[in-house]
Amino acid sequence: MARLGVFKGREARLNNAIFSILAIKSPQTIYKVWRMLRDQRDFSYVRYHIVNRRLRALAEQGYIEKFGEKRTKTGFVAGLYQLTLRAYLAMVLDKIDLDEFIKKAPEFSVLSVLGAFTSLS
Repeated sequence: MARLGVFKGREARLNNAIFSILAIKSPQTIYKVWRMLRDQRDFSYVRYHIVNRRLRALAEQGYIEKFGEKRTKTGFVAGLYQLTLRAYLAMVLDKIDLDEFIKKAPEFSVLSVLGAFTSLS
């Protein structure tokens, strides 16, 4: 199965965890995403600056967008982040097996996917 670039390499597990957090509870500040990650056993070691850097990189790649701003208890203004449609599509494409899709998909679904892919080239 072909893997998407966002789910490959060193950052794959962290990207997947960030996507699942923002898919369930969106929009969130970077600090809240970090706190939710720390609650998970696999990510209890992750430092804030790593999550901050990863969220900003995902925003540059177009998977996450800044939704607005929120005033924190200490008086600072923090950005709220949410997933884009590109991130939701990446999550769905990561879950499906393309060979299985081609074998079992109805004809109209294959036609619409084929039309979408041919419009890209």
